Amino acid sequence: MAHYAFLDTSNVVTEVIVGKDEDDEGVNWEQHYGNFRGQVCKRTSYNTRCGVHLNGEAPFRKNYAGIGFTYDQVRDAFIPPQPFTSWTLNEETCEWDPPSPYPNDGKSNQWDEEQLAWVPRE
Repeated sequence: MAHYAFLDTSNVVTEVIVGKDEDDEGVNWEQHYGNFRGQVCKRTSYNTRCGVHLNGEAPFRKNYAGIGFTYDQVRDAFIPPQPFTSWTLNEETCEWDPPSPYPNDGKSNQWDEEQLAWVPRE
């Protein structure tokens, strides 16, 4: 079972579906689904997060696609929306990194963009 992401004209994911495995019947399923829907279609791996495959296999397109993610053709990667303006894209994982790491203080924290800091949840 494979998953496929449909992209709009800005390469933003509009939908993710379950479809046929790439090997099934010698068909290029990305092209098949894309032609059927009239949209660009890219396969995505349910088991790939931050450039790592959860089962130890080769990672595929850095992250499992989600609605609102952007497909970057140069990196051949799905990138989630930027959560805050101050966060920067990690080129290795294609995820967004905060300006400072999440504190290891045993508390539940949230990012405060005005303070550019992690603050305890209330």
